[in-house]
Amino acid sequence: MKRFHVHLAVEDLAASVRFYTALFGCGPGVLKDDYAKWMLEDPRVNVAISARGRAVGLDQLGFQVGDAEELAAAYAQLAQAGAPVIEQAGTTCCYAKSDKQWVHDPQGIAWETFLTLGEATHYGADLPATATACCAPPAAPAKPVAIAVVAGAPEGGCCTPKAGSGSGSASGCC
Repeated sequence: MKRFHVHLAVEDLAASVRFYTALFGCGPGVLKDDYAKWMLEDPRVNVAISARGRAVGLDQLGFQVGDAEELAAAYAQLAQAGAPVIEQAGTTCCYAKSDKQWVHDPQGIAWETFLTLGEATHYGADLPATATACCAPPAAPAKPVAIAVVAGAPEGGCCTPKAGSGSGSASGCC
């Protein structure tokens, strides 16, 4: 069974671990000096955070699969995306040994599909110096994305609370 994967780059790992522990109602299953991971069952998601000097925010998205058959099927789907697929067999990344493939969406966001083969004692020393998102190969430059502005939409976003407002109220919905 597939599990959705989200990896975020964070500025302050300890503060982020406290936040996500409260948000998810449990502590991380993996906790290192520069990395933490939650394997949630409801919703079924693998959430990882790391403080490794990259830009803060979304690092990558992906799907973790449970066996080699699911991995082969997922690889076939990636090939249909029309983007170059980069394969990494037997790689060490994020304190785990994995077989994986990567694609980048039209905006340059890295998507990985992977099968975890076991744990590792290091983050990923076998990575190329050009690795960007977690252990992803570098993406081609992103293409600009046109964003439509909806008449009457609040400035700063749609359906998102204003940062620091403390009220928890949304800035408005489109």
